[in-house]
Amino acid sequence: MNDNYPLQISYWDRRKALLGIGLGASAFLTPGLFAEALNNPTPRQTEGPFYPDEMPLDTDNDLLVIGDSITPAVGEVSHLSGTVKNVKGDLVKNALVEIWQVGAKGVYLHTKDDRPGRDENFQGYGRFLTDSKGRYYFRTVKPVTYPGRAPHIHVAVTLNNKRMLTSQCYVKGDKRNEKDFIYKRLGKVGQKLTSVNFAEIKGSKVNELNAVWDIIIGMTPEG
Repeated sequence: MNDNYPLQISYWDRRKALLGIGLGASAFLTPGLFAEALNNPTPRQTEGPFYPDEMPLDTDNDLLVIGDSITPAVGEVSHLSGTVKNVKGDLVKNALVEIWQVGAKGVYLHTKDDRPGRDENFQGYGRFLTDSKGRYYFRTVKPVTYPGRAPHIHVAVTLNNKRMLTSQCYVKGDKRNEKDFIYKRLGKVGQKLTSVNFAEIKGSKVNELNAVWDIIIGMTPEG
């Protein structure tokens, strides 16, 4: 974990105080109501057809460089980090977080994605085991669009060998989100939970971006 890119305090902490006032005593009299109200889970979304069918030689959390290569991938360098929590608000350690996405020219690392332009220097897939504080971190590129989809990053969270969440995150404020059929199905709450701000890192000589996304998983595995 790179301490130069600290995790932001999620809006959940601010929301706790507001919801506590609005819910009143009923939240404490109804078992589980308070926890569920405070922690809406990250919405489940389709895995899509391009989860890697052949894993790259390198599967670490740095998608910009493959193995010992000195040639980095093309794209806007982005530091994606956050925490994994459950709906009760507990930090989840030792959760396997996987991400996969297209390269700078919109091509996945998948044998059936035969569109031209694949960046051979882009890992396309990475994984990271959350630490004792539930934190994860990836160095990747800012997601780009391809025909039919807004820019997005796929994510999966597995705990104790059970897939707990399959989802996607989107670039906050990108106008192409409004036309994305998957994004539109999420509704306003789901869209807020999956929209991530890619902010410029002040002082970066290569215009790096910082993106913080806190993931909230349910208590039961996916079916």
